[in-house]
Amino acid sequence: MRNPGRRQKPFTEINTAPFTDIILVLMAIFMVTTPLVMQSNIQVNLPSSKTGEPHRDTRQISVMITSEGLIYLDNKATSKKNFKAEVARLHQDNPNLEVILLSDKMVRFKDIVGLLDIFNELGIKNLNIATRME
Repeated sequence: MRNPGRRQKPFTEINTAPFTDIILVLMAIFMVTTPLVMQSNIQVNLPSSKTGEPHRDTRQISVMITSEGLIYLDNKATSKKNFKAEVARLHQDNPNLEVILLSDKMVRFKDIVGLLDIFNELGIKNLNIATRME
């Protein structure tokens, strides 16, 4: 029985289980969607090829050159002057670095050869040129 002279203490604890459940679900959603968001939003119209192999996933950088001649290194715009220094730094950090070159099909061949010369000067051996499969 209840003692009429004593007041009961109110229940003041907060139940954290629902909060923890929500946090874990949100964390799982972010872990699944982050790789999808990390893909580039830069539009490059790739040329097509009939031969070639699907690309395997390794430590790599992507170099994009647009039809306007803009260069992007790992989805970040860079100037032609800074490009060589940035690639050299990345190659020094990882000597087995793989470069994927994405070039719009309207880019002048002279610009592509310029990039290939830079990769050759730096000693980058793993170079792939991205194309669209027909």
